[in-house]
Amino acid sequence: MRLIILDNADVVAEWAARFVLQRVTQFAPGPGRHFVLGLPTGGTPLGMYRKLIQFYKEGKISFKYVKTFNMDEYVGLPRDHPESYHYYMWNEFFKHVDIEPGNAHVLDGNAPDLVAECQRFEDLIQEAGGVHLFIGGIGPDGHIAFNEPGSSLVSRTRVKTLAYDTLEANKRFFGNDISKVPRQALTVGVGTVMDAKEVMILITGVHKSLALAKAVEEGVNHMWTVSAFQQHAQTLFVCDEDATLELRVKTVKYFKSLMGEHNKMLEIKR
Repeated sequence: MRLIILDNADVVAEWAARFVLQRVTQFAPGPGRHFVLGLPTGGTPLGMYRKLIQFYKEGKISFKYVKTFNMDEYVGLPRDHPESYHYYMWNEFFKHVDIEPGNAHVLDGNAPDLVAECQRFEDLIQEAGGVHLFIGGIGPDGHIAFNEPGSSLVSRTRVKTLAYDTLEANKRFFGNDISKVPRQALTVGVGTVMDAKEVMILITGVHKSLALAKAVEEGVNHMWTVSAFQQHAQTLFVCDEDATLELRVKTVKYFKSLMGEHNKMLEIKR
């Protein structure tokens, strides 16, 4: 596990995008050889997506031979609803780069058989050869995707009924009317993300500081599902200064002392 502490959310976005650029470039995808990327939605990764779009326009990266799998989707929202994650991904990222539409996988929250849709998603990941890099964000309660407190740490893609706290947190996207927030979602499981070869979790803001402390300094706990990634062989927690508020001083000093080594991870070797 590595903890990368950066000045602010903008620097986190830049660092994360450069890490994706490095990994895709190093892999050298091409016909019959796709790089497989797991992707999140929400406010935290927006800056990273905008930076990746910039890199694409500058000719530094291509997504032509990249396959993507998104973490989650609401149940029952039309695909063109402004708060659906399908809408978010196409408008914030996919339509701005050269990804093949058939290679961009988002769970279908309107599938006639939701359980079968979840299994189809798991099967597609396996057929793609597994995820090379899964990127995630977390909630203030430490949940990743819609794996809320109490979720199994070996869970797979499934239908999840959302907790009241999640509905309350998300009502701001639905005109502050909690009755309009979907009660269910489809989500990859903790186990699904743990299967990825590498995991990068982006954490910004004071409101995420307790979750980061639980993830880094305490034991694995299903009430803080992000803590499971302590046990992943290749996990990066990338955070800003604000998110370190609840960490011990010695923890912050230790990981900051390693930044020279961490930045070497961005070097592109051909």
